Amino acid sequence: MREICKEEDYAFLDKAENARLEEAKQAKLAEDKLRESHEERTRRRQGRKEKEEERQRELEETRKQKEQQWKSHVAELAAEREEALRERALRLRDFRSFQRKILEKEMGLGQGSGCEKIECD
Repeated sequence: MREICKEEDYAFLDKAENARLEEAKQAKLAEDKLRESHEERTRRRQGRKEKEEERQRELEETRKQKEQQWKSHVAELAAEREEALRERALRLRDFRSFQRKILEKEMGLGQGSGCEKIECD
């Protein structure tokens, strides 16, 4: 009888050991699965962060390009205005010179004689 009890004890202990090993195996699998899902979430988060940083860099680069284009455009307009003002001043000077000559002829003044008396702005 004692041997039958021993066999039953050993069988019971083997079942308990097998159940404990199976539980440990299941716990290990669950832990591995949790770790993998955590690592996957971390990778996705890092990927999103990198994409956002790249998008921000592209936006900043685009903003700088537009700002540079605007500055170039403004400088170009200023140069055109400056050139137009120079041309206008030159035309005005030529016109005043022409007026002075006409006034000298109409007033009968000679070339250079009394030209200082006529003021043209």
